[in-house]
This record gives sequence, C-alpha cells and structure tokens, in this order.
Amino acid sequence: MGAPTILCISSYYKGNQFLETCKAAGWRVILVTRESLLGEPWNRQACDEVFALPTLFERDMVIRGVTYLARSRQIDRIAPLDDYDVEMAATLREHMRIPGMGETTSHYFRDKLAMRERCHARGVKVPDFVHALNDERINEYLDRIPPPWLIKPRSAANSFGIKKFHDRAALWKLIEELGDDRSKWLIERFVPGDVCHVDAISQDGRVLFAQAHQYRRPLMDVAKGGGIFATATVERGGTLEKELLAMHREVCGHFGLRHGVTHMEFICGQDGHLYFLETAARVGGAHIYDLVEATTGVCLWAEWAKLEMSQGETDYQVPPARKDHGGLVLALCRQTHPDTAQFDDPEIRKRIDLKDHVGLVVVSPSRERVDALLASYEPRIQKDYLAFMPEAPPSR
Repeated sequence: MGAPTILCISSYYKGNQFLETCKAAGWRVILVTRESLLGEPWNRQACDEVFALPTLFERDMVIRGVTYLARSRQIDRIAPLDDYDVEMAATLREHMRIPGMGETTSHYFRDKLAMRERCHARGVKVPDFVHALNDERINEYLDRIPPPWLIKPRSAANSFGIKKFHDRAALWKLIEELGDDRSKWLIERFVPGDVCHVDAISQDGRVLFAQAHQYRRPLMDVAKGGGIFATATVERGGTLEKELLAMHREVCGHFGLRHGVTHMEFICGQDGHLYFLETAARVGGAHIYDLVEATTGVCLWAEWAKLEMSQGETDYQVPPARKDHGGLVLALCRQTHPDTAQFDDPEIRKRIDLKDHVGLVVVSPSRERVDALLASYEPRIQKDYLAFMPEAPPSR
C-alpha cells in the first residue's frame, strides 16, 4: 500500500500550514476548494492534487465530486480548513465511513441554537434565547426578556448577519420578512460585557492546551461599524483565565469533541456572570493563530493537522509551550501592501502579511506592556491606514 491520503476541503483561502504538516508527515494531500479560489497562493508543493467545484455548500454536488475522486484514490481522512466546511466534512466522513467527527457532533460546533440548547440543558450559563420559529413562544420570550435583543443566523460564522433590536415591532417585522427561513434564526438577549475567547487543542476528549484572550472590541462592533480588530492574552494565572479555561473544558465535554482544535467565545457580563457564547471546531480566524504561536511557540494549524491524521490511533503530545503575554491588532487597510516601518518596538514579533490589511503581533512578559502597545497602535492605524468595508454576507 502507498502513503495514506488526507482530503482537505476549504471554501476560503487558508490553512497552508495544515497542508504542509500533512505533507511533511508523509501523507498524500488532496485539496478541494472553490473554483474562484484556484488563483490564491496555496502551497502547491504541499498538495499532490488540487481540485475545485463551483461551490462547497451544495451537499449532493460535493458528495458526488469527492466520491468520484474516491473511485481511483483511497481516501483515509477528510479535514475541513474553514468553519463553513465543518459540517460538509462531517457529512462526507459519514457517507464514506471515514474516521473523524460525525454530523451530530458537528452541529454543536456550527449551529448556534444547538450549542445553546445543549449548554442550557447541562447547566452552563448562556444568554436567554428562543428559536425564531413559534409565534407564541417568541411573544412569551419578548414579554419576559427586556430589550435589547439580538437576532442571529444559526449557522453563519463570527458576527455575520447579527442584528440588534430595541423595538419589538421592528424585530417582528424582520421575522416576518424572513418568511420560511425564520427557522434558521434565533433570538437572544443582548448581554453587555467583554468578549473573550479560548483557543485549544484536545485529544481523546481531554483538553491538552488552551489559551485565553480578550477582545479589545466586540467582534459585532467591528463587523458592523468597521474599525480595528484587536485581542490580547488575559492575565496569566488570574481569576478570569481560570474561569474561562474551566468553562471551556466543561463545554468541550458536553459537545463530545474527541480530537481537534476549538475556538470558543464567552461573555464576561457586566452583571458579574460568565456566559458561553459560541464555539467552532477549527483554528480561530483573524490571525489569532499567529498570536497563539508567538506567545507559546505552538502552531495550532500544525497540531490540528497531526490530530486529524491520527484520530487517536497514534500517540500525540502537545509541544512544550511558553507562557508569554501577547496582543494582536489587525485592520483593513487603504494600502495594498502597507509599510509598517513606523512601528519599531522590540516587542513586535510578527507583521501580518495579508493583502489590503495592516497587522502586528506583540509579545511581552507583561500584560500591561501589551495593553500599552495596542493602545498606542490603534489611533496610529486609524489615522494612517484604516479603510472601511461594509459588512457583507459570506460568499456561498
């Protein structure tokens, strides 16, 4: 028999480090992406074959395409590289009887309603919510829960599609406009507070590595109003870090994750409570993985690839990790390839190489120093680089 084969599907350009890790481990690597992404700088040296479909969101098309490839190729693993591919990869695994996360588990990492229902049933605190389906239940919810309310698509990633309402009539108007698609949405109480995230690695149902960070602005505010995305490590060993890591472990156990990575978000409410917000079974976006690698030395993309190849059949150990503090700032830029030479602090560990974006990663033993650097960078980026693009739904 030849080398084992992993098929990676990606509806967005990302994950070269994943592909490179699989290739370096001696696996055959097949990449399946969208036709519109064939011109992106994928690492073709890490791919034995690259194929494309018009879309990766039509179930029958993808099943037919991948199973056609499987007529002449023994496919041993299937891995998604983007949040939008998690459910499709699970569908393919079950259809082709390939090891890895199945459809039922994948819904807990894609469907915001399924996440909330499971957490609520298991005693994990979540913002009050209701499915945007039954009129009587919605009205009872709106009678009981004061505004503002958020209405969210159940399966969109990040903050896409989320709208805030203070007026009941306006909310109902949108629900009616959704028509037969209203069942794809949920309504949730807006909880004011800071939003944090935990990025982690798990094997055999055990969390082996986890890093907690706090956004300097909620992602919803960045998505709606434009501006600068920034996040920083929470105080190492502090109360907040302990609470975030404990709730993350609990939720992972309830959702049944066996092997893989997670990006999980929480609200540190102004009411003093910690709330689960949402999770994903993939590497965090917006170059959060660069921040994690800069502060710990652990590459989440590479470790995820190892876990997807292994599926618990071989031993796995997380590399030794540092525990520095770090921060990431990233923004859409007026320049295609911005010159960031004006930022010359010795704590700068990485300059993000991303077309039409400006981004920096800083690392320091001191959280206070990280906060001071980010606070000084934000107005300079606002003045000299920042561009604004209105929110658009993800391409399907």
